[in-house]
Amino acid sequence: MFLLCQCEIFGFTYWKVDPFIKYLFGSSHEIEFEFVITSLTLCYGIGDAYGLLIFILQWFLIFIVPDRALCSVLLRRQFLFTSDLAEELKQFISKKNHELVYLYNSNLVDEIWKESRPETPNKPVRVHDLKYAGLDVASKLSSRRSELVKAGSSAIIVSALDEIAWLLNLRGSDIPHSPVVYAYLIVEIDGATLFIDNSKITEEVDDHLKKANIEIKPYNSIISETENLAARGAALWLDTSSVNAAIVNAYKAACDKYYQNYENKHKTGNKVFDGSNEKSDVGVPIAVHKLSPVSLAKAIKNETELKGMQDCHLWDAAALAQFWDWLETKITNNRVLTEVEVSDKLLEFRSKQDGFFDTISGSGPNGAVIHYKPEPESCSIVYPNKLFLLDSGAQYVAGTTDITRTVHFGKPTAREKECFTRVLQGHIALDQAVFPEDTPGFVLDAFARSFLWKVGLDYRHGTGHGVGAALNVHEGPQSISYRYGNFTPLVNGMIVSNEPGYYEDHAFGIRIENLLYVRNVETPNRFGGIQYLGFEKLTYVPIQIKLVDVSLLSATEIDWLNNYHSVVWEKVSPLLDGSAREWLWNNTRPIISESV
Repeated sequence: MFLLCQCEIFGFTYWKVDPFIKYLFGSSHEIEFEFVITSLTLCYGIGDAYGLLIFILQWFLIFIVPDRALCSVLLRRQFLFTSDLAEELKQFISKKNHELVYLYNSNLVDEIWKESRPETPNKPVRVHDLKYAGLDVASKLSSRRSELVKAGSSAIIVSALDEIAWLLNLRGSDIPHSPVVYAYLIVEIDGATLFIDNSKITEEVDDHLKKANIEIKPYNSIISETENLAARGAALWLDTSSVNAAIVNAYKAACDKYYQNYENKHKTGNKVFDGSNEKSDVGVPIAVHKLSPVSLAKAIKNETELKGMQDCHLWDAAALAQFWDWLETKITNNRVLTEVEVSDKLLEFRSKQDGFFDTISGSGPNGAVIHYKPEPESCSIVYPNKLFLLDSGAQYVAGTTDITRTVHFGKPTAREKECFTRVLQGHIALDQAVFPEDTPGFVLDAFARSFLWKVGLDYRHGTGHGVGAALNVHEGPQSISYRYGNFTPLVNGMIVSNEPGYYEDHAFGIRIENLLYVRNVETPNRFGGIQYLGFEKLTYVPIQIKLVDVSLLSATEIDWLNNYHSVVWEKVSPLLDGSAREWLWNNTRPIISESV
């Protein structure tokens, strides 16, 4: 066995091979390797992190492990890997005659950590009030149970934390900047069980759950309860793209045991668990492999959730106006500020509200790192003569915000203005898009890129992601991306970000991000008798006019920008006074070409 050093960069964990491997390669004897996968840190995109892991393994097996070697890949924590990812790893490494080995009773990192292992979070869970949720738990469960019946299943395991929070109208603080709690949920036709650390359950939460007929059991009992479902003959709905390998393997093993016992009793044929989606006979356990029905239901916001998102974006806009007024004043007065100081100040302006997530800011070259996060020991200062990109957001009790603005405190170059304007044109094009129902997000992605493409430019990230209502700032299943694998259609009530950008390595970064919600649009014609859709804005914060090359804009694009700023003033100015209100006025004036 050889050791891999675990490292973390930009939210992803990767491994460096121990130099001792070079000595082993010199040996003429057969070598046995064990590649220990200890953990996977997820940050911006779960798909990106998983792709990175596959790439590391591919590189390792092709360039590091010689053909004569025996290699075992040890999956230390089945609870940290979805069943689909584990299966993908298994299939991939088997192509080189290597083996994926599950470790059930051994946790190598914990053996090293011992008593120094950090305590698990134990802050109390809170009820997400109906005035923000818009739909009670009983109604949500009733709808999901109808879907269970249609799918031929009698139970479902929900393991995505935001799905559990949404379904039960609960919020927590176990994960920084995301109001969720570590838990599992089993929903059956006649009941439901929440698996959670009981110390987090307050009296209010306990009463809330009892009203919905939800039983509470210890968090660590999920495996035994999964096995019990098989023993009771449950047809279990499993979304293997989100449920971890430990649960899926436990249910499979329990089904195999069930059928073996049945054969022994009845001395009948060769029935084994095959994971098929066929409807089971009464009392016969079988897995129903389908995507979680909670994900789509959560993504389509009800009117109450949309109202909360609209409200919190106005509160956030007021805080941002105060912040930009403060920052411009400091920079104009030659105050030297670090990116962390700026981030902390924005947090201060939002501090009257609960539950913020970290501000992401980058000055000059750091802005060219797509999801750069400043740290005190390594961050840059904010330069008055360079572009400054600020990607930030906040958690409010009524909703979640996510916004990016790029500004310049001095005189931008012609190159910076051209790039910014082309990003703005893509932003406007997507904002104004009208499209037929059942259109997946990837169809719209080119709208935001086309103005960059015309001059041979592009950006290496998706254009839009889903956003939760007082939940995760990144949620699915919808997206607007150049990746063609997501066929989820955009639906009335969904929320997506609109964030095209351009990043010039070691120079600057540009991104303009608003949140939008999908709405029905009345069109003069309805070809095929179908509904057409468009977008409505949630974000109302000025876009810096100084960075716009007005000569590149059409009359329609100029009208869009002027109208947007007019609405920003109308909606946000009543929430401000003093210098912040003056700043908002100055930054929402109509474009006059001679002044740009």
